[in-house]
Amino acid sequence: MQERISGFQNSRNNKVVFILSICVSLFWLIGKNTNVYRFAVTGALFEIIWLPMLILLVALPVLALILFWKDRFNLRSLTIYSALILLASLSVGILSNK
Repeated sequence: MQERISGFQNSRNNKVVFILSICVSLFWLIGKNTNVYRFAVTGALFEIIWLPMLILLVALPVLALILFWKDRFNLRSLTIYSALILLASLSVGILSNK
């Protein structure tokens, strides 16, 4: 007889928010630590997508906390970890002097 343990399952929205938060954090950390204007293509790409990334940097933590509340504050939810990733990215971006 096989027993199935019913655990918490992250929704599709939680996974999307988590993946987007990783992408946004990587974008800002790469932009902060490398010369994106060394090549014209990378500079143009950076200039095109910096505004959507800035909006996501502000909107994703709010969305993550709303989804965390909807998940009834379950620590297995990916949304709290995405908010922590974005918070770490913001603090590194603000506190570094480079």
